Amino acid sequence: MVWTPLHAQIHRTIRSRHLFEHNQRLLVAVSGGQDSLCLIKLLLDLQAKWGWNLGIAHCDHRWRFDSEANANHVKNLAQNWGISFYLETANEPLNSEAKARNWRYQTLSAIAQTHNYQYIITGHTASDRAETLLYNLMRGTGADGLQALTWQRQLETGMMLVRPLLEVTRKQTQQFCQEFNLPIWEDSTNQDVKYARNRIRQELIPYLQANFNPNVESALAQTAELLQAEVEYLEQAAQQLREAATEQGENDFMRLNRRILQTAPLALQRRTMRQVLQQILPDAPNFEHIEKLTALIVAPNRSQTDPFPGGAIAQVQENWIYIKHKG
Repeated sequence: MVWTPLHAQIHRTIRSRHLFEHNQRLLVAVSGGQDSLCLIKLLLDLQAKWGWNLGIAHCDHRWRFDSEANANHVKNLAQNWGISFYLETANEPLNSEAKARNWRYQTLSAIAQTHNYQYIITGHTASDRAETLLYNLMRGTGADGLQALTWQRQLETGMMLVRPLLEVTRKQTQQFCQEFNLPIWEDSTNQDVKYARNRIRQELIPYLQANFNPNVESALAQTAELLQAEVEYLEQAAQQLREAATEQGENDFMRLNRRILQTAPLALQRRTMRQVLQQILPDAPNFEHIEKLTALIVAPNRSQTDPFPGGAIAQVQENWIYIKHKG
């Protein structure tokens, strides 16, 4: 086996970040593109050192006319490498990135649980991290959105998703695939600029590289890495504040101690209120919802909000904010 600097880097990353351990079962999501081929080749080469049991999963979204041929291409690669292969095909074409992503993670989780894999591994890179930061920044977000692609994330199904390539750029995965003559399946939808992420990739990032910083992808990925640690700290601090301030009432209400909340900085107040709303609202709270509830920390007695989505209402009574969960 040829041992490249990228092999050494990923070996160190997995070990130092404790992404997974020796002798574990890893389900690798492989689309056939350069990032996922780079990932599976690295893991295959490192397998002798770590003793992993690897499997390949491919999700056919039925977006493209060649999606079935793409799936067969990945299947043939798995057979040549002697790796278990799992294919799932969408019942109907998925017409949005969000729907496709949700279906894909649900599908990968189901495969992993059925076949006793402990982790789902994806080929997200530093380039993806930079694009996600820019995408969320332009839509409007806090630090959480800017660090959205993290090294590990627990899916709603309980499975752990791991991204070992977050310090590797797309240029590096391309060079790696060329060096080992890996047969990349080119996805035509990656060139379609009707998708916002593709416009960021094809137009905005090259413009920033040419006019501001040739290493802008790595710089933005480093920013996301710094923000991840800060978000983790703030979330823990906000959870402690929420637990100290919250009293759960019977059935459909809770109350928050304003005196305790008033001692905290605004950043923690907002984050605490977001955690409270996440327990109550049917969907993720937006900035307006959080500000509306946060304002009650110092509002006059008897102040109250208009109904939140789902009907919940918050009202000030002396030193307490009472939140009625149900309309």
